Amino acid sequence: MKGSETRSSSSCAACKFLKRRCTPNCIFAPYFRSDEPTKFAKVHKVFGASNVSKILSEVPEEQREDAVNSLAYEAEARLRDPVYGCIGAIAMLQKKMVELQHDLTIARARLAHYASSSPLLNDDQAITLPPPIDPSPSSSSSGFPESFLLSQQPIWSDEDLN
Repeated sequence: MKGSETRSSSSCAACKFLKRRCTPNCIFAPYFRSDEPTKFAKVHKVFGASNVSKILSEVPEEQREDAVNSLAYEAEARLRDPVYGCIGAIAMLQKKMVELQHDLTIARARLAHYASSSPLLNDDQAITLPPPIDPSPSSSSSGFPESFLLSQQPIWSDEDLN
């Protein structure tokens, strides 16, 4: 493209996907490079090109890259998990964190038990443990209700489907 020194001469991934000519003032070009065609394809499949264009035009220019990265991340998550998207991934990670904190609490208790009953340690060789981590979900700052974060059971039962 003539007059466009800020990017290469090829069309952006969005214009290639939409099979249109990429103009020098294309709103997609700075954020959907031609070497990342799947990034726009996923965003387009979930949000649509028109909606993405509207979002980008309403977001201040200095925040557009972050907005595109967020859209791409959410699109990827929605394609993997159409129902929960990013929230499903967050809930899964929080559940895993609670399980690991529980395992850590058990390991600390076992270590304390073995340390107190071990004749191999002298009084000057006592083991000091760091303070335990509060595993309660209410200590998280996610703002999601505990029932949503820790539930992996379906909302309905098999009897409801019959």
